[in-house]
Amino acid sequence: MDLRLFPSEVMIDLTYRILLDRGVDEAGLRTYLAKTMSGSFDRQEVVQWVLGSSEFETHRHFRGRSSLTPSINASRCRFVRTLPRARQIVDLGGLSLSDERGALVAAGYPYEFDRLVVVDLPSEERHELYRLDEGPSVVETHLGPVTYRYSSMTDLSGIADGSIDLVYSGQSIEHVTRADAEIVLGEARRVLRPGGHLAVDTPNRRITRLYSEEFTDPDHKHEYTWAELRELVERHGFSVVESKGLNYAGRSAASRTFDIDEVAGNCGIYSEVDDCYVLAVTARRE
Repeated sequence: MDLRLFPSEVMIDLTYRILLDRGVDEAGLRTYLAKTMSGSFDRQEVVQWVLGSSEFETHRHFRGRSSLTPSINASRCRFVRTLPRARQIVDLGGLSLSDERGALVAAGYPYEFDRLVVVDLPSEERHELYRLDEGPSVVETHLGPVTYRYSSMTDLSGIADGSIDLVYSGQSIEHVTRADAEIVLGEARRVLRPGGHLAVDTPNRRITRLYSEEFTDPDHKHEYTWAELRELVERHGFSVVESKGLNYAGRSAASRTFDIDEVAGNCGIYSEVDDCYVLAVTARRE
């Protein structure tokens, strides 16, 4: 939609309706109309100011069954931007179906790196939901080179002991069995340097079971509770640095009835880990 095609009053009202899900109020119209008419704001700046408003940040934009996944994706992008700065990175299961740069870069990881290795299954071994023709083995990004390695994330052979600063498992540990998860954590500890970080985000079974009696994805093998995930991480020689939850579900947890508008609406990062739809933990290798 080209906002230049509309009169200023209509453009401002459309901006409010699209971004804030309401029509413009009199004060907002007066303020932005004055700025556009004087030339101090162009139309794109009006959009930017609404995007930067506290109302946009806190308003429940995500509602309804189809909004849950987009809301969680937005929360995960926020979590990725909190990850530690790292020069050498391994991303477990980090193939992106829509972006050849890989999931970590696509989600907004902010720091330049020397090497990012994406470890993901060959296409023929993935669930049909995640099959994709394999692209280039190396992709140059604005942050650094992304190298693809098509193998199970239980096998990090060829990556030297103590050579990695950050291992990230974003929505992937639940795709392997608990026995394989033990191997994954062991391999993550092996390749990480002392003081390096492991970051994991994964569905929280305490909340996902309120949503569905079945796994939330047909390719999932085990969905963790916070107690299970913490025990797994700590048993493999990691100390938890930060534990957060994504998409707060407090009322749903208390009532034991899943409210999709609550969970989708509460996009973001929260301190009440156990009451969130997604567990998000950063841990340090001792």
